[in-house]
Amino acid sequence: MRNYCIGNRLNTNGIRIFANGTYGFTRTDKAVKHTIMKIVKTKKELAAVLADYREKGKTITFVPTMGALHEGHLSLVRRASEEGGITVCSIFVNPTQFNDPEDLKKYPRPLEQDIALLESVDCDLLFLPEVSEMYGYETAAGADETWEIDLGTLDQVLEGKERPGHFRGVTQIVYKLFEAVKPDWAVFGQKDLQQFLVIQSMIDQKQLPVKLIMGETVREPEGLAMSSRNVRLSPAGKKQALALSRTLQETKSLIPSWAAGRISLAEIRKKAVDRLEQAEGVRLEYFALCNRDTLLDAVEDTPPEKLVALIAAWVEGVRLIDNMVMEA
Repeated sequence: MRNYCIGNRLNTNGIRIFANGTYGFTRTDKAVKHTIMKIVKTKKELAAVLADYREKGKTITFVPTMGALHEGHLSLVRRASEEGGITVCSIFVNPTQFNDPEDLKKYPRPLEQDIALLESVDCDLLFLPEVSEMYGYETAAGADETWEIDLGTLDQVLEGKERPGHFRGVTQIVYKLFEAVKPDWAVFGQKDLQQFLVIQSMIDQKQLPVKLIMGETVREPEGLAMSSRNVRLSPAGKKQALALSRTLQETKSLIPSWAAGRISLAEIRKKAVDRLEQAEGVRLEYFALCNRDTLLDAVEDTPPEKLVALIAAWVEGVRLIDNMVMEA
């Protein structure tokens, strides 16, 4: 059975480094849950800490990340905290989900900043493993490991089509993290909607006792979806990238006309593609109007509440994705 929730809560901070090299945080505000965020680097340490929490009857809500945190990530951690148990976050730049080695090299890793940000939103525990801890050796890819999963059409459309093997790497590492953390709940963002559906498929197939929560996409004031890759955009590039969210909004505004029979989905798709192809500085990879449960192309009898529009495009050499649910 599938359990989805969609939802959304900020604070202060000060870092202490203890004599043994571990990190802790001192809090001065009065409405705090805890005084220290624990950081562990091995699965053995993680298991010991979590066992202690579970003995105290605490539930575990997990937010996996690749670091380079921004407000979008922090909103997921706040959402996790709403479950009332222990909030666990991981930072791990997973090599097996990068198709381009250069993209892996360029991925930002501002660890000290990430630690401070996690403490500011009441994260209880950070899992910070090395590649060798997750894959057994220090390499750029876990290709030697056997990992097979049948994701059906989810692995053949949109991100699956454009980034072959990407979701194999994603499911491989998320499964490893779920096995290490054994969470009751896990929070993933709507911005990576296809990833959310892929993870749900993996949970169903592997019969894992974890329920997913979907966190809302967080946007910059002008509408650009927050992403760790946005730091690689110049101010001019950020303005050009607004074409993605603006096209999604324009598409959404046409859905009532479609529901009333005044325009077809084909016409809506063409308008969006034309706008994006004409946008300065934007190289369109795909625009799709889909059934949000399957990510197959929407058809004229698709219920309006099931429609989602998705975009992938390049701006200044940075690949950006965005999506928006299209309720009429």
